[in-house]
Amino acid sequence: MREYTSPSGRPVDDDENVSDVVFSNAERFPDTVSFRKRHAGAWYDVTARQFAQEVAEVAEGLINSGIAAGDRVGLMSRTRYEWTLLDFAIWTAGAVTVPVYETSSPEQMHWILADSGARGLLLETAEHRTNLEEIREKLPDLEHVWQIDGDTTDATDPDDRPAVTQLREASGELSDDELRARRRSVGADDLATIVYTSGTTGNPKGVVLTHRNLVAEIRADVAAFPELMEQGGSLLMFLPLAHVFARAISLGAIEGRVTLGHTPDISNLIEDLGSFQPTFVVGVPRVFEKVYNSARLKAHSEGKGKIFDAAERTAVAYSQTTTSDAQSGPGLLLRAQHALFDKLVYAKLRTTLGGRCQAAISGGAPLAGRLVHFFRGVGIPVYEGYGLTETSAAANVNTPDAIKVGTVGKPIAGTSIRINDDGEILVSGEVVFTRYWNNEAATAESLEDGWFHTGDVGTLDEEGFLSITGRKKEILVTAGGKNVAPSGLEDHLKTHPLISQAMVVGDQRPFIAVLITIDEDFLPDWKKRNGKSESAGVVDLRTDADLRAEIQSAIDDANTGVSHAEAIKKFTILPRDFTESGGEITPSLKLKRNVVSSNYSDQIEGLYAK
Repeated sequence: MREYTSPSGRPVDDDENVSDVVFSNAERFPDTVSFRKRHAGAWYDVTARQFAQEVAEVAEGLINSGIAAGDRVGLMSRTRYEWTLLDFAIWTAGAVTVPVYETSSPEQMHWILADSGARGLLLETAEHRTNLEEIREKLPDLEHVWQIDGDTTDATDPDDRPAVTQLREASGELSDDELRARRRSVGADDLATIVYTSGTTGNPKGVVLTHRNLVAEIRADVAAFPELMEQGGSLLMFLPLAHVFARAISLGAIEGRVTLGHTPDISNLIEDLGSFQPTFVVGVPRVFEKVYNSARLKAHSEGKGKIFDAAERTAVAYSQTTTSDAQSGPGLLLRAQHALFDKLVYAKLRTTLGGRCQAAISGGAPLAGRLVHFFRGVGIPVYEGYGLTETSAAANVNTPDAIKVGTVGKPIAGTSIRINDDGEILVSGEVVFTRYWNNEAATAESLEDGWFHTGDVGTLDEEGFLSITGRKKEILVTAGGKNVAPSGLEDHLKTHPLISQAMVVGDQRPFIAVLITIDEDFLPDWKKRNGKSESAGVVDLRTDADLRAEIQSAIDDANTGVSHAEAIKKFTILPRDFTESGGEITPSLKLKRNVVSSNYSDQIEGLYAK
């Protein structure tokens, strides 16, 4: 058993809550630009004073509408300014935010709203309201519903106007002292939010996070990245705020007085990054894989593939010689090559992230080490971290002062990591959740003597750097008795531009195999380069020799990192990608292995047919 504890940071006082930061910023730094809000294609500044005023008025509207301290209020919307505004307004009213993914089905909505006992719901669109009507009669606790976008069919009807407008106008005669008293009635150990995990099996569990949990997480994040999380910096958030990772980083940005922007449409992400020009970005591995693959594909399609490939090798080599554990720094030749490619290639890549980006933070899943080195060599270090909803987001993270590529860094301030005898990762500290909502059995199973059993398996080195090797429940055991962690192989495969998803199979089977889905964003270019018909789809190309050779090459590359017994022996290309609507992936892009195994049982059996 090995254990490592990071030094504690600034303690959380018993009378603190998350909403304090909004009113503290307004009082001490009123003219700081806290947000840039998108409207009609342009960005408009929102100062700390203006934001606090909006939060207060919306909170008063919630109180006057009957929302009491401790009431649960659902929040279902894409990533946008109003999401953060309403989140803080709910807290200021003394209530509890219950995020709901905007892609949730009526059945998923029902489970979360019913299980949490939500009395209010802030949803975004008419489509969301239509879905709600299917289940409304099964939600006896739900008394109030507001629509963020409003109902444009009758703008004169007070109930059809946007939620923020309705609530601000309902603020009424509640005095500042009364609002402050409500806000101050909530302390650090009171409930702040119930975040339902997008579980890969069964109904999602409601993770209870207190104000202490969130404030501790915020302070640890700011302490980890003092040069990013400071006034003058800027962050464009495009990940779903219903996910604790995006939400915690956003809260940290507000704490550090970073100017925060929101965009829900990642199809226009490059354009939005160009107009917003963030100083750092936050993403999941798929975002960084897409940026890399798009740049590589563009270079090859323009006849500059050899230059890009040489620039990539140079970036990786340069990064490898400049890490803290490198034996020596880059030599004169490598420095010269790096300087040349900086002008020819790297500067253009930095421009795709807005031109001012100094660094990136990646979480949610492992990022291939080669990509970490690539971006670091390009001049955009990617700091990989690890955490779960139950740890209020990050429990570990690489930082500018302490980074080891291939690990997820050291524990954040005040957090302890322990590796159990069976390899399971345990976490303890102020960021660890208190319980699962309405689920004592799951709580007892996951929390023991203050330690959270993550279900992940990993190793911890003497310096405190944590490496993730897989999920305890996802370890495959072949018929020959070999234990195989599928995530490493899958993550490696997904760095290939043509591969969207990969699911390794082989539990109690004679060998390891994999299901592959094709990324149709990159398929057209591949077809053009390989002389395939423009009209040919994945279904037509699944058995194409050239496509299979391309996938086999990616598999051969992934196999170099594992033993012969762990190597992938066979694969099949599926006719379509895994989707959230099909129940095969969660909103945070995690595989639901049991669903995929059921949906494609024939294809799996085919891999092992004699």
